[in-house]
Amino acid sequence: MTYSIIGRDPACGELGIAVQSKFPGVGSIVAHARADAGAITTQAFANPDHGHRGLDLLGLGATADETLAALLRGDPQRDQRQIAVMSLDGPAAAHTGAEVLAWDGWSGSALAGDAVASGNTLSGEAVVCAMIDAFEAGVGELSRRLLQALAAGRDAGGELRGQQSAALLVVKPGGGYGGRDGRHVDVSVYDHPEPIDELARCYELHRLSYFPSHASDLVPIDEAIAIELKDVLAAAGFRTLPAGGSWDEACIAAMARFMGVENYDNRIRDDTLIDLEVLADIRRRRAGR
Repeated sequence: MTYSIIGRDPACGELGIAVQSKFPGVGSIVAHARADAGAITTQAFANPDHGHRGLDLLGLGATADETLAALLRGDPQRDQRQIAVMSLDGPAAAHTGAEVLAWDGWSGSALAGDAVASGNTLSGEAVVCAMIDAFEAGVGELSRRLLQALAAGRDAGGELRGQQSAALLVVKPGGGYGGRDGRHVDVSVYDHPEPIDELARCYELHRLSYFPSHASDLVPIDEAIAIELKDVLAAAGFRTLPAGGSWDEACIAAMARFMGVENYDNRIRDDTLIDLEVLADIRRRRAGR
């Protein structure tokens, strides 16, 4: 009823999970991760306590194999569980119980160096293999690679019952809003006919509101951009700005207030630069797309 992937990016210290299920609100059940410990998925007849307990064990230095063995050893329903574990470094571990293997469709896992994909009641083993292949072929930020992997699993046949909810959880030291929370990304779709596509859309919103600007995305506000932004600000109620293509302190202050209202909090500027991603989003909104 569910397929998921845990992925790791050692270069930037990020670790994350993407999951989809024909069950509402899957993220709150399946996805567990902590920036100082690792990541765990618990699905099939899931026991969320395995996520909490397993992260505690990983945080104490247990390997993925040791953590998985400890969780299964104390679980009388181990044959109904599907669990995957990944530490901050070292190989991952996965378990699919005997009863889960007997369900309709295909159930199991596929492991790679920095990823483990698991699923049950799938159209076939190709689903988890496609997820691993997409993750390993992906470039750029971990969140997008995980989303690409989830979409690849869907496109390879997904689960037999269809789709309903999806979630993306990525942790890293100093992640989260203002860099004060290890949860770098925490986005979920509770109920949607196309949950993976909706998750990707929500993630792009999350990036704009939660992530700071990249230096490479900052450009000077030239005359043409200044005139364009003044039209935007005037439509938002800032009607006392000087005409023309100049960009002075009053414009900077008005733009900062506008960006706060529009939830670009972590990309507000106190200079004459504009974030290209913010500018593109402003243009998209004006065009009604």
